[in-house]
Amino acid sequence: MDDVFAGVIGHGPVVAMLRQELARPAQAYLFVGPAGVGKATVARRFAAALLADDPDVRARVVAGNHPDLVVVEPEGKASVTVDQARHTVAQASLAPMVAARKVFLFEEGGMMNDEAANTLLKTLEEPTASTIFIIVVDAGDELPLTIASRCRPVVFGRAADTEVIEGLTAAGVDPEQAERSALIAGGRPGLALTMATRPEVAEYRRVWLSIPERLTGEPGDAYLLADEVERATKPLLTAVTAASAAAADEAMGRRGEERAERQARRASAALHVSGLEILAGFYRDVAAAQLGAPVRNPDIQATSLTLLSPAAAVAAAERVLETIEALESNQRSTLAFANLFSDLGAPR
Repeated sequence: MDDVFAGVIGHGPVVAMLRQELARPAQAYLFVGPAGVGKATVARRFAAALLADDPDVRARVVAGNHPDLVVVEPEGKASVTVDQARHTVAQASLAPMVAARKVFLFEEGGMMNDEAANTLLKTLEEPTASTIFIIVVDAGDELPLTIASRCRPVVFGRAADTEVIEGLTAAGVDPEQAERSALIAGGRPGLALTMATRPEVAEYRRVWLSIPERLTGEPGDAYLLADEVERATKPLLTAVTAASAAAADEAMGRRGEERAERQARRASAALHVSGLEILAGFYRDVAAAQLGAPVRNPDIQATSLTLLSPAAAVAAAERVLETIEALESNQRSTLAFANLFSDLGAPR
């Protein structure tokens, strides 16, 4: 691992900034960005660069096998607890064992409860010179402002489809499959890598793009369509779950299983959002085609691009995006999809 960031898909400006940070790192970093874009992957690589110059040692850090890398994970399925925070504070006061510094990595920082965050606050305010914290969250408001304001923010966006495709093909994925996986993943390289070996990606995309021409407005039909997209999601989710379970260290026992379950839940949410984004992209292309703008989905039939007026297409896309918010509020996916399909099919 001569270049610790080799193989990272996308995020060029972030990687360049982190390389500069190595010369004079801050005491705490907050990695913020959508789920599945690779924040935790980059965080591990950054931690490896902070702890070692030797490629073999860096590889061990990335694998989580280094005495001065402390990965703080939620207990069970709930949260990072106050007891874990107290233990972290106690460890942070100790000198590093073999490296020049010690790195504490919260890969699921959004699961830190308020009491735990408050316990950690004083350590972040007055850290020891040899201690660095890296906290990974999907959104800045997942942590109290008192914590976030004491961290240097590192903001991750989604990777461009072209970057994801290039990364997948460089990893040996067939170019057509790489393109299909990238279009579904929506700028999430980790999700794209997992799906790249699955033949079902084409069917998943086809199902979502077929929705607009099959809407009736009848609640029963809407539920049938909702069930269909859930069935199309299942094999991809199975692949992600299997990959998560395989990545879990067997030595972690129950904790490894719980981590795999949490990763599977996040992957399920990402796949649902990706499907909705595919559907919103259809309506976006309907409006764009009729207004003379380029379409993003060339595989949509030309006749389908006249299904709605531009104004109606924009309204439909907005309704799709509202469903993403509903899912983020923990509404059941099948119910959210059925309500959406019923609304989209209602007479205008």
